[in-house]
Amino acid sequence: MVAQASGTVPVIAVDGPSGVGKGTLCRRLAEHLDFHLLDSGSLYRLTALAALRGGVDLGDAAGLAAIAAVLDASFAPGADDLVIRLAGTDVTRELRAETTGNAASIVAAVPQVRAALLQRQRDFRRPPGLIADGRDMGTTVFPDAPLKIYLVASPAERARRRHKQLSEKGVGATLAALEREIAERDARDAGRTASPLRPAGDAIVIDTDALDIEAVFHRVLGLVRERLSV
Repeated sequence: MVAQASGTVPVIAVDGPSGVGKGTLCRRLAEHLDFHLLDSGSLYRLTALAALRGGVDLGDAAGLAAIAAVLDASFAPGADDLVIRLAGTDVTRELRAETTGNAASIVAAVPQVRAALLQRQRDFRRPPGLIADGRDMGTTVFPDAPLKIYLVASPAERARRRHKQLSEKGVGATLAALEREIAERDARDAGRTASPLRPAGDAIVIDTDALDIEAVFHRVLGLVRERLSV
């Protein structure tokens, strides 16, 4: 086991692109370990949604950073997912829409926005521990995390999973369009200058193409037991 420095709250950083199962894995881990949960992607989605609602151009870096700096966001556990509120209003469904996700990918590439949200994310680190779900948790936000996981899956598999989710909710979408949007978002996330999407040098990469959530959960839980004193 890797011993934690005195007074240091352990963080399990889980990174990777959209559609690889990060959200489900992190909720399972947080519940099992009784750790706090940070869904960092939702902060960027909330910033994007607030900008879209307020008519702020997604190319206006200063305007986006101003929104991020005073974002009135809250998270609460729900039956099947997190309930996410913006200024007290439940926006969970709207936040998961492809339009919001694509806008969030643009917003997340703005250095001023990332700077405005950095300390806010770090403030989630409280005893007994934190599960941090995102794209730069292990590289930028929590570089000292004792366990860093990076999940991957092919664009085709991620599109299939997303199509299934949307179909179950009665939302129409084509596999081809979803795969194209995923590939475009990956390119934006990997190519941005501020905290590009990539695994940390000491991250453990897990390909989830052929693994269900149970297999991924138990593999990561085994790593938690090996690495952390929890």
